[in-house]
Amino acid sequence: MSGKWHGWRVAVILGVVATILTTTGAISLVARAAETEWSRLSARPLPEVFAKAGKWYATDQVALVSTNPRRLQGKPGDAGQPILVNGDQGRVADLITREQFQDVELRCEFLVAKGSNSGVKFNGQYEIQIRDTASEKKLTGDSCGGIYPRAEQKPKYHHIDEGVAPKANVAKPAGEWQSLHVIFQSPRFDAAGKKIANAKFVKVVLNGETIHENVEVAHPTGHAWVNPEKPKGPLLFQGDHGPVAFRAIEVRAWTAPKANE
Repeated sequence: MSGKWHGWRVAVILGVVATILTTTGAISLVARAAETEWSRLSARPLPEVFAKAGKWYATDQVALVSTNPRRLQGKPGDAGQPILVNGDQGRVADLITREQFQDVELRCEFLVAKGSNSGVKFNGQYEIQIRDTASEKKLTGDSCGGIYPRAEQKPKYHHIDEGVAPKANVAKPAGEWQSLHVIFQSPRFDAAGKKIANAKFVKVVLNGETIHENVEVAHPTGHAWVNPEKPKGPLLFQGDHGPVAFRAIEVRAWTAPKANE
């Protein structure tokens, strides 16, 4: 084969590849190949992942107690992909990861008892609410999937705004497994420590439906709204507000795509 013919073939092939990459978005696929791998937290020993596991336990199965649907019943054991349950009474200390995260992507599944309440907090203080609200008509940030309202503890705990309601009520009834997928971007600070950009819930997907997109959060949520904000922090899985179970908890670092991706 002549050098001229060979060079022509190479040029054609490169041109076709470039066209395919541009028109199919394959450039993004190449970029995503370098993303951090998912880390399944719930598959590792509790004390290894969480600072204080307390009375949380791992089980192979969990369900509503037949005689009292406000409670969960599990079978403690060493499961291959364990379900994490917040104790027999459903009121134990929160699970807080030892690892600190900045921009993070989380996937997990959860199940709550009737009337129960939990949540996942990013940086330990920006909460996506988990609650038994499948039949709720008026949605607020206190509904399942909502960005939790700001609150004050005295004279009695109360909300001081409505938070950010999910776009739709896609929550499932108590006793059913639900999926949650969140991309969270931490607040940004300059060299002097001054905040220059708010925290943001880039995307929140509940049970396969997008319920938040690019929602900035000017303050931490709940009564933590007066606390100093930080560029990174732990993930917190709330365990002191009622029976809840989590499984398939996966996290990875997240990087915002460039404008041309």
